[in-house]
Amino acid sequence: MNRPSLNSLSTEGAMGKMIIQILAAVAEAERERILERTNEGRLAAKESGVKFGRKPHKSTDQAKAMICEGVSMKEVMERTGVSRATYFRLKKVV
Repeated sequence: MNRPSLNSLSTEGAMGKMIIQILAAVAEAERERILERTNEGRLAAKESGVKFGRKPHKSTDQAKAMICEGVSMKEVMERTGVSRATYFRLKKVV
């Protein structure tokens, strides 16, 4: 008798399509559950005071002060070590 091995899964025919759809539905449900748990964890962390995102550059306050004083971009970047993008981001806020 010629039986297929247990390791092979046939996706041919109506039964094969049904198996694939069932597996896809299970995977989608699991993905939704993972997202729910992740969001619950994120909300719990926010409530307990965890701050998200990248930490500010160590010279951010100094750069802000220099920008307020009207110091040139080049000098602010050289003296504080902030990048050009950070300079313009801080200039928007100040």
